[in-house]
Amino acid sequence: MHDQDAIILEPQAPHKASIIWLHGLGADGSDFVPIVPALRLPEDLGIRFIFPHAPQRPVTINHGMVMRAWYDVRDMDLRLNEDTEGIEDSRRILQGLIQKEKDAGIPADKILLAGFSQGGVIALHTGLRYPEPLSGLIALSTYLALPKRLATEVHPANNGMAIFMAHGTMDPVIPIEQGRDSKEQLLGAGYDVEWHEYPMQHAVSLEEIEDIGVWITHRLSGP
Repeated sequence: MHDQDAIILEPQAPHKASIIWLHGLGADGSDFVPIVPALRLPEDLGIRFIFPHAPQRPVTINHGMVMRAWYDVRDMDLRLNEDTEGIEDSRRILQGLIQKEKDAGIPADKILLAGFSQGGVIALHTGLRYPEPLSGLIALSTYLALPKRLATEVHPANNGMAIFMAHGTMDPVIPIEQGRDSKEQLLGAGYDVEWHEYPMQHAVSLEEIEDIGVWITHRLSGP
């Protein structure tokens, strides 16, 4: 199903869980729809997939071109002059999508957030601050934004949350060192991080998708 804000894939079985999956810079919600069959998830998990479209906004490093972006990127060094306002705006969008799933009868602990690149930034930023326990986070080829604010802003409801993180060893867009540094900060803060590296650039691979499918199945199985 398509709507103005997202592409939604309904489960064949009764709806028991939801995955909200955020795309990267310049893409849209359709970007990750094709991976769903490759995840090989059991139908009885009853997973609804929501693939939202980021807002259109000018992106500084792309000469101010307007494109779908969860926040502005102002410098090739992603740690410089971070777009706090844009990141917070997208956190509110994602919180609204979580609320829609809760309104549909899905408890927060059966809602999983996922994202690639910019989408992974927003999934991490939102999930770590969410006031109810979530099922977990998937953060692909991404990094932890506003890292100095982590200790004071995380919500204790999600202390120790399970996080699947993966990165390409040859990523020219977000260097793997940024992913590794973010992973170490999350581990140091007590989160349950499962870390994977793959011989690829700023992309996803079949092996990675298979690993994600196993992880999702483990997270959403059981009561």
